Amino acid sequence: MESHQLLSIELGKLLLQHQQVLATAESCTGGGVSASVTDIAGSSAWFDRAFVTYSNEAKMEMLEVQAQTLETHGAVSEPTVVEMVKGALKNANATIAVSISGIAGPGGGSDEKPVGTVCFGFADHTGWLTVSTEHFAGDRAEVRSQAVEFALKTLCDYLSERS
Repeated sequence: MESHQLLSIELGKLLLQHQQVLATAESCTGGGVSASVTDIAGSSAWFDRAFVTYSNEAKMEMLEVQAQTLETHGAVSEPTVVEMVKGALKNANATIAVSISGIAGPGGGSDEKPVGTVCFGFADHTGWLTVSTEHFAGDRAEVRSQAVEFALKTLCDYLSERS
């Protein structure tokens, strides 16, 4: 079994144990987290919906990300993923959410934000909110896969610590 599948199975068990329901807000992963979790039979008990907000317009329309945030910080930034994850929680029937925005490559990078830069936001209904910026190596598919794995693992770790 691949790591995404194992992590998704574990995440499902933890979400059920904690009576939590997940929503995702994904940009560079294009729905990779939601695809991974919905590959698991029974995921409808703990997964509500995915927002695939690839464009800035979609981020603003679906997740209520402010234009000023995007203009000031860019789509790949911690302030943006904070607004994305808050928007996901607000606009879904979920109690926990993850947001992801990054530069998967091969182009689009800069000195400040090189290819492989991915920002994550995590939040739940209790007020827990954390952000992380990671730098992944590899081609586009590898960066996206590592981002999905990081999101799943971080959610599992958070829920495990609450057990």
